[in-house]
Amino acid sequence: MSRSYFITATDTGAGKTFVSSSIARALRLKGVDVGVMKPVESGCAEIDGSLVPEDAVALKAASCSADAIEEICPYRLSQPISPHLAARLSGVKIDFEVIKSGYRKLSARHGLMLVEGAGGLLAPLTDDKTVADLVVALRLPVIIAATSKLGVINHTLLTVEAARNRGIEVRAIILNGNSEASDGSMKYNSKEIERITGLRVFDFPRAKKEAPDLTVEGLIACLFQ
Repeated sequence: MSRSYFITATDTGAGKTFVSSSIARALRLKGVDVGVMKPVESGCAEIDGSLVPEDAVALKAASCSADAIEEICPYRLSQPISPHLAARLSGVKIDFEVIKSGYRKLSARHGLMLVEGAGGLLAPLTDDKTVADLVVALRLPVIIAATSKLGVINHTLLTVEAARNRGIEVRAIILNGNSEASDGSMKYNSKEIERITGLRVFDFPRAKKEAPDLTVEGLIACLFQ
């Protein structure tokens, strides 16, 4: 098991942390030394004078990582807005070289790495660089997280197309369930996305705190074996 992955999404709130944590937890239970990274996180709460990145903390817990939270999340921003705007308002310059250096150090310690993005693939991280640019810089394949709802086929196809146009390899798509029982699209979404893209699609019922074991097992078998 040597592959590392970047977890991106079709949008903010699509379940990147849920997906990343589920994979990290499952790999750890298999005895895999998995490292995690959330290079940039905005909307961090200030606690005792420090900005606490909630998503990065969840990843650290799921992976049982001993790495410092400052290494897992080098850029922690307070404003709950697009990272490039949050950084600008805080007077912070997000430097891809800092992120790449941090990633290399973490990856040298662990058997594989899971890197979680911020927002969607084209979310700006700086005034002229996006999450997609970071994926290219790190040279990682991606897993796409999306919420299974009406419109997800379009959103997912746009994300896949944006990735492929940049030479980014998409390895799998995760559809997280939503709470709208009346959404009739849910029973069709995964099969249609799989048919159109030719990619493996996995359904995670996000109503649970953890993804079902069999689904995670199938995902791990697809990606890491």
